[in-house]
Amino acid sequence: MPDNENKDEMRLQVFLAHSGVASRRASEKIIQDGRVTVNGTVVTELGTKVTLKDTICVDGKKVEPEEQKRYVLLNKPAGYVCSLSDEKGRPVAADLLKESYSERLYNVGRLDMFSQGLIIFTNDGSFAATLSHPSAELEKEYVVDSSMPLPRTLCEEFEKGIRVDGVFYKCKSARELNARKIKIVLIEGKNREIRNVFASKEIGIKRLVRVRIGNVEIKDLKPGEFRDLTPSEVQGLLKLCRKTEKF
Repeated sequence: MPDNENKDEMRLQVFLAHSGVASRRASEKIIQDGRVTVNGTVVTELGTKVTLKDTICVDGKKVEPEEQKRYVLLNKPAGYVCSLSDEKGRPVAADLLKESYSERLYNVGRLDMFSQGLIIFTNDGSFAATLSHPSAELEKEYVVDSSMPLPRTLCEEFEKGIRVDGVFYKCKSARELNARKIKIVLIEGKNREIRNVFASKEIGIKRLVRVRIGNVEIKDLKPGEFRDLTPSEVQGLLKLCRKTEKF
C-alpha cells in the first residue's frame, strides 16, 4: 500500500505505526505521553518529521519499521482484553499470538472483555487506519444469545435507532434467529453498543460473538485459534472500506 509521506521523511506517529508499535492513533497518544525519544531527545509534538537515519526509541527501546507486514485473524475468547497491556493484570488477547509471531502486532478495533469472536491484528499502520476510519463503514456481524425471550420489537427499534443516555445507537440490520438469539450487523462500532442497547431494555446477555468482519467470516475458527488473512481477504477488506484515510 502506498504511503502519502516522502520516502525519506515521515511523521513520527506514522513511523511508529509502521514499526508495529501501535496503530497511528494509539501512537499519537504514546508520543504525547512523552514515551518517545528521537536521537535521545523526548519528542511530544505530533507534527515531528523523522527519517530512517534517526534513532527512535519507545520507553527506551529502539524501534524500526518492519519489512514483513502481518494480517492475523483471531477468534478472541471471552475473558481477554483488547489492549497491548493491562494495568489490572487481566489476560491480553495479543499474548495469544506472541509465540507464533515475532512482529509487534496490535488489534484493529476492539471487543470488550466479555465478548468473543473475530478481531484483526496487524503491524501495518496504513491498513489499520483504513479499516478503523469512521467513513469506512465496514460491516461487523454479531450473534447474541440472551438470558430471556427477546422483545418482538427489538429488531425494528434497533434498525430505526435507539437513544441510550444521550447516545444514539443504530444497527444496519437485525434479525431474530429464535426467541433468545439475534443476529446484528453494525457499521459504526460505538463502544459497547449492543450491550448498552440490551441493558436499556433490561435484557441480559449470555453470549456475544462477532462472527464476521466485512468479507471475513469466523467459519470453523475456534476460540483462541488464529490464522493469517489471505492476500485476497486483505484486499477485499480494503475495497469494502468507502474511503482510505490519508496520512
